[in-house]
Amino acid sequence: MTTQSIITPARDAAPHAFDAIIIGAGFSGLYQLHKLRDELGLNVRVLEKGAGVGGTWFWNRYPGARCDSESYYYCYSFNKEIEQEWSWSERYPEHTEIRKYLNFVSDRLDLRRDIQLDTEVKSAAFDDASNTWKVETVGGETFLTRFLITAVGCLSAANVPKFEGLENFKGAWYHTGNWPHEGVDFAGKRVGQIGTGSTGIQLAPMLAGRSQHLTIFQRTANYSIPARNRTVTPEEVDLTRKNYDDVWRRARSGTNGHPFTMSTRSAVSVTDEERRTIYEKAWERGGLRFRASFKDILENARANETASDFIREKIADVVKDPALLEKLTPRDHGFATKRPPIDSGYFETFNRDNVSLVDLKAEPIVEVTEKGIRTTKQEYELDIIVFATGFDAFTGPLLRLNLTGSNGYALKQAWAAGPRTYLGLQTPKFPNLFTITGPGSPSVLCNMPIAIEQHVDWITTCIRDMRAKGLTRIEAEPAAAEQWVEQVNAAANATLLPMASSSWYLGANVPGKPRVFMPYAGGFARYTDICNDVTKSDYRGFTRS
Repeated sequence: MTTQSIITPARDAAPHAFDAIIIGAGFSGLYQLHKLRDELGLNVRVLEKGAGVGGTWFWNRYPGARCDSESYYYCYSFNKEIEQEWSWSERYPEHTEIRKYLNFVSDRLDLRRDIQLDTEVKSAAFDDASNTWKVETVGGETFLTRFLITAVGCLSAANVPKFEGLENFKGAWYHTGNWPHEGVDFAGKRVGQIGTGSTGIQLAPMLAGRSQHLTIFQRTANYSIPARNRTVTPEEVDLTRKNYDDVWRRARSGTNGHPFTMSTRSAVSVTDEERRTIYEKAWERGGLRFRASFKDILENARANETASDFIREKIADVVKDPALLEKLTPRDHGFATKRPPIDSGYFETFNRDNVSLVDLKAEPIVEVTEKGIRTTKQEYELDIIVFATGFDAFTGPLLRLNLTGSNGYALKQAWAAGPRTYLGLQTPKFPNLFTITGPGSPSVLCNMPIAIEQHVDWITTCIRDMRAKGLTRIEAEPAAAEQWVEQVNAAANATLLPMASSSWYLGANVPGKPRVFMPYAGGFARYTDICNDVTKSDYRGFTRS
């Protein structure tokens, strides 16, 4: 329960003027509000389309929804007092607990008085004459602001495939990224789940236990590491609090924003026996730390194959049916070249009598019918369809804001061939627009809260420096953006990540979307150094006036 009320939209025609408008009230928006309002003293308004704070976690309420970073570092690091007061209950907190945490932070910092809920942004346009943004909402309000900051997240625009006949389906259908708050009753139902990425892997065991029968439609077989989720002990909470500074020092100095160290050994430099011992130990511990077993799992094809083979063997240890095992064994991409999921009993789910698997490569979906889903081979009768098909990642949430920059230049036009940003922070011809964890930044390749903090801190420093010099406009230079796109591509090509052609890192899950590798894969610490160097060099690559 919250103790503070959040402002109600005024719904009047008169424009509301602010120093900064922030779109989104998740991890990004809450921290950015705190920094600009409480540290710089700006007049700030957060516009949030949902009915509560939480961002992605306000909408992601599907059964089994959890973060895949461990709770002791899936949180803010900027306020030691807050972290000394808050205690997580599980190693990987469920969506409910993450929302409680973000509400706790909102109350602790008195953020609610500047957050406007139930307010969806319809469009925003930059006015060159006044160097201000005009923001219009679906509800008819207009806001004027010097700085516009998008805190909409990388994974907030739900991707519902355009299957022919979906409108004819007589049952109910849901997308995991926009889950009914009242929940869904699956008892006695024939359920079809489409998608076996991170979300689908969390969801499947839950649906199998609640439904009469679950049919899983799989496009791509996936690797997964056991989460080994459990209750956090009081001793562990105390240990984290005592080592607070060291936890975050290690997180900031690492490749992915996690407070554990990547091995310095190559997977092909040790004996087979040594390698298996290391993998077994990481497997028993569970979680994303498995990737840190060796330094070159994502850089060397031979090293990657050792990890991929190990996980394939683990899948074979679980799945009993040989035909099912073959369908569930990933062979078209290497481990972690796509988003690496963690699970709680995913492969065990396929040993249940009430679960079946449809390989969409062998029998693609033709249409959704009144009764269910028809593939090229047969029709599957269903009462409920659940789309675990992910998001129009990175660009989708931003393009849906209908942003128009300098001289009427639309973001959809600027990004027609893929996103082109400078540091993931700004796009040329869009002055005074900052994108927190935008495409071209480490974002989803990192523990997101620490990536968010780095971006918010940089934006705050930038605005502080501008105000100190009486500047009112900042814009990324086209040449700097082009050079940064080249660096993003070079960083990706130095890894095995682009080899997974079906990855949403490349936009492959959205038909017609340009195939461009979007996050920066050069490492969080390296990226932070680059941003700091830009600041120290008087904002090299930006034009300020």
